[in-house]
Amino acid sequence: MSAEPERPVLHSHTTRLSYADTDPAGILYYAAWFPKMEALQSEFLYLQGLRQDTLVERFGWWTVSRATTCEYLAAARLFDEVRIDLRLGRIGASSFRFAFRMTRLDDDVPVARAENTVVTVSPAQEPVRIPADLRAHLERWAGGGAA
Repeated sequence: MSAEPERPVLHSHTTRLSYADTDPAGILYYAAWFPKMEALQSEFLYLQGLRQDTLVERFGWWTVSRATTCEYLAAARLFDEVRIDLRLGRIGASSFRFAFRMTRLDDDVPVARAENTVVTVSPAQEPVRIPADLRAHLERWAGGGAA
């Protein structure tokens, strides 16, 4: 994980872990965070008017995930209630990162943190510099402004 300064929370979601999220011992299955992170990120972008299914036709570019990492910090178990926070991470020339923190609500313990690197691409899926319209969003989000 990067040692970048922590930015303001842009979007959060609270979820209760279910049987589908856990192994037979009731401990969170390691890959369970990834769909939850994707859902939070997609919802945030949707609320910002950046629907993945319309980016190419509206703007001439779209985004793809290039890399995702996750550190597991504490056990999460069946029926734990967890808040997932989304922040903006590093902004580069053709990519940016979303940072996630998962916190168990009953004791406020961080159970995981993760990052997803997103690349802006042309319709042919070639990396392109972050377009000015998207960069304006990123700069606003970096300061905590959403919507």
